[in-house]
Amino acid sequence: MFQGETAITIDDKGRLAIPTAYRDPVARVCAGRLVLTYNPFESGCLFLYPEAEWERVRDAVNQLPGSLSAHRRMQRCLVGSAAHVELDGNARISVPASHRAAVGIEKKAVLLGMGDKFELWSEQAHHAQIRQVITDEDLSGQLLELKL
Repeated sequence: MFQGETAITIDDKGRLAIPTAYRDPVARVCAGRLVLTYNPFESGCLFLYPEAEWERVRDAVNQLPGSLSAHRRMQRCLVGSAAHVELDGNARISVPASHRAAVGIEKKAVLLGMGDKFELWSEQAHHAQIRQVITDEDLSGQLLELKL
Protein backbone atom coordinates (compact mmCIF):
# COMPACT_ATOMS: atom_id res chain seq x y z
CA MET A 1 0.00 0.00 0.00
CA PHE A 2 2.70 2.53 0.98
CA GLN A 3 5.94 2.76 -0.96
CA GLY A 4 8.53 5.34 -1.78
CA GLU A 5 11.00 7.70 -0.15
CA THR A 6 10.20 11.29 0.77
CA ALA A 7 12.43 13.90 2.39
CA ILE A 8 10.51 15.42 5.31
CA THR A 9 11.02 18.57 7.34
CA ILE A 10 10.03 18.59 10.99
CA ASP A 11 8.81 22.03 12.08
CA ASP A 12 9.69 23.79 15.34
CA LYS A 13 6.63 22.24 17.04
CA GLY A 14 7.69 18.70 16.11
CA ARG A 15 5.13 18.28 13.33
CA LEU A 16 5.58 16.68 9.96
CA ALA A 17 3.26 16.90 6.98
CA ILE A 18 2.19 13.59 5.48
CA PRO A 19 3.21 13.74 1.80
CA THR A 20 0.39 14.48 -0.63
CA ALA A 21 0.69 11.08 -2.31
CA TYR A 22 -0.10 9.33 0.99
CA ARG A 23 -2.89 11.55 2.28
CA ASP A 24 -5.79 9.84 0.52
CA PRO A 25 -4.59 6.29 1.30
CA VAL A 26 -4.02 7.23 4.97
CA ALA A 27 -7.48 8.81 5.17
CA ARG A 28 -9.07 5.79 3.51
CA VAL A 29 -7.21 3.07 5.42
CA CYS A 30 -7.29 4.52 8.93
CA ALA A 31 -9.24 7.79 8.84
CA GLY A 32 -6.00 9.65 9.58
CA ARG A 33 -5.32 7.74 12.82
CA LEU A 34 -1.81 6.34 13.09
CA VAL A 35 0.44 4.88 15.77
CA LEU A 36 4.07 5.92 16.14
CA THR A 37 6.55 3.68 17.92
CA TYR A 38 10.23 2.73 18.00
CA ASN A 39 11.82 0.39 15.49
CA PRO A 40 13.23 -2.35 17.75
CA PHE A 41 15.61 -3.62 15.07
CA GLU A 42 17.45 -0.50 13.90
CA SER A 43 18.37 2.74 15.61
CA GLY A 44 17.56 6.10 14.06
CA CYS A 45 14.10 4.99 12.96
CA LEU A 46 10.48 5.09 14.09
CA PHE A 47 7.60 2.98 12.78
CA LEU A 48 4.34 4.67 11.81
CA TYR A 49 1.42 2.24 11.50
CA PRO A 50 -2.16 2.73 10.35
CA GLU A 51 -4.29 2.05 13.42
CA ALA A 52 -5.73 -1.33 12.32
CA GLU A 53 -2.31 -2.67 11.28
CA TRP A 54 -0.90 -1.45 14.59
CA GLU A 55 -3.54 -3.37 16.52
CA ARG A 56 -2.51 -6.58 14.72
CA VAL A 57 1.18 -5.97 15.50
CA ARG A 58 0.45 -4.95 19.10
CA ASP A 59 -1.61 -8.08 19.75
CA ALA A 60 1.07 -10.35 18.27
CA VAL A 61 3.83 -8.71 20.31
CA ASN A 62 1.79 -8.85 23.50
CA GLN A 63 1.29 -12.59 23.01
CA LEU A 64 5.03 -13.23 23.20
CA PRO A 65 5.96 -14.94 26.49
CA GLY A 66 7.27 -12.37 28.96
CA SER A 67 9.67 -14.94 30.41
CA LEU A 68 12.27 -14.08 27.76
CA SER A 69 14.10 -10.79 28.14
CA ALA A 70 14.17 -10.23 24.35
CA HIS A 71 10.37 -10.46 24.31
CA ARG A 72 10.05 -7.99 27.16
CA ARG A 73 12.39 -5.57 25.37
CA MET A 74 10.32 -5.94 22.19
CA GLN A 75 7.11 -5.28 24.14
CA ARG A 76 8.58 -2.18 25.82
CA CYS A 77 10.04 -0.87 22.58
CA LEU A 78 6.90 -1.34 20.48
CA VAL A 79 3.91 -1.37 22.81
CA GLY A 80 5.18 0.58 25.79
CA SER A 81 6.34 3.50 23.67
CA ALA A 82 3.42 3.60 21.23
CA ALA A 83 1.89 7.03 20.68
CA HIS A 84 -1.42 7.55 18.92
CA VAL A 85 -1.23 10.43 16.44
CA GLU A 86 -3.89 11.88 14.19
CA LEU A 87 -3.65 14.03 11.09
CA ASP A 88 -4.67 17.61 11.76
CA GLY A 89 -6.49 19.84 9.27
CA ASN A 90 -3.23 20.41 7.39
CA ALA A 91 -2.40 16.67 7.16
CA ARG A 92 0.33 16.96 9.81
CA ILE A 93 1.12 14.72 12.74
CA SER A 94 3.00 15.63 15.89
CA VAL A 95 6.01 13.48 16.66
CA PRO A 96 6.60 13.45 20.44
CA ALA A 97 9.84 15.09 21.52
CA SER A 98 10.91 11.94 23.38
CA HIS A 99 10.62 9.87 20.21
CA ARG A 100 12.49 12.43 18.11
CA ALA A 101 15.29 12.69 20.65
CA ALA A 102 15.65 8.92 21.07
CA VAL A 103 16.26 8.33 17.36
CA GLY A 104 18.06 11.59 16.55
CA ILE A 105 15.40 13.16 14.36
CA GLU A 106 15.84 16.91 14.22
CA LYS A 107 14.75 19.14 11.32
CA LYS A 108 15.37 16.79 8.42
CA ALA A 109 14.04 13.26 8.19
CA VAL A 110 13.09 10.66 5.60
CA LEU A 111 9.71 8.93 5.37
CA LEU A 112 9.75 5.52 3.70
CA GLY A 113 6.59 3.73 2.61
CA MET A 114 7.16 0.09 3.51
CA GLY A 115 3.93 -1.57 2.41
CA ASP A 116 1.87 -1.89 5.58
CA LYS A 117 3.61 0.90 7.51
CA PHE A 118 5.97 3.84 7.23
CA GLU A 119 9.48 4.14 8.58
CA LEU A 120 10.52 7.59 9.76
CA TRP A 121 14.30 7.91 9.75
CA SER A 122 16.62 10.63 10.89
CA GLU A 123 18.33 11.93 7.78
CA GLN A 124 21.77 10.83 9.04
CA ALA A 125 20.66 7.31 9.97
CA HIS A 126 18.87 6.87 6.64
CA HIS A 127 21.96 7.90 4.71
CA ALA A 128 24.09 5.52 6.78
CA GLN A 129 21.76 2.56 6.27
CA ILE A 130 21.45 3.00 2.50
CA ARG A 131 25.25 3.00 2.22
CA GLN A 132 25.42 -0.45 3.78
CA VAL A 133 25.98 -3.28 1.34
CA ILE A 134 23.91 -6.45 1.61
CA THR A 135 26.28 -9.42 1.71
CA ASP A 136 25.75 -13.09 0.97
CA GLU A 137 26.07 -13.73 4.71
CA ASP A 138 23.16 -11.36 5.37
CA LEU A 139 21.04 -13.53 3.11
CA SER A 140 22.29 -16.93 4.29
CA GLY A 141 19.49 -19.36 4.98
CA GLN A 142 17.05 -17.44 2.79
CA LEU A 143 14.97 -19.61 0.49
CA LEU A 144 13.84 -16.73 -1.66
CA GLU A 145 16.03 -15.70 -4.55
CA LEU A 146 15.48 -12.17 -5.67
CA LYS A 147 16.03 -11.27 -9.30
CA LEU A 148 16.83 -7.58 -9.31
